[in-house]
Amino acid sequence: MRPKFVPKPWGWELWIAHTPKYTGKILFIKKGGRLSRQYHRWKDETIHVDSGVLSMEVNGRTRPLKKGTSIRVRPGTIHRMSAEKGPVRLIETSTSQVLDVVRLSDDYGRVERPHTRRRPQ
Repeated sequence: MRPKFVPKPWGWELWIAHTPKYTGKILFIKKGGRLSRQYHRWKDETIHVDSGVLSMEVNGRTRPLKKGTSIRVRPGTIHRMSAEKGPVRLIETSTSQVLDVVRLSDDYGRVERPHTRRRPQ
């Protein structure tokens, strides 16, 4: 697989692996950028902070994660990531269900109703 660059309103993603069993991405969140408040039905992911300080909300509680810190986000966990103090670079490894995103709120108008998504393959 060739790396795939995906621009996002909060920054960008670089997909470095996408197989039927796993996906690997590098995420860059610009200062002040914030991902959706979301959860996944099936996707299981681990986030590693490669640079910067990530503001990580998990089930309503927010804490800073510094460079070198990793956190696992299991299916059903409501979470949101943001770069409040400066830009942040993350490494994300996950199961392959990249379309399994249920957005609860979003700064960029990308909220969807949960019943509109089908189970990803």
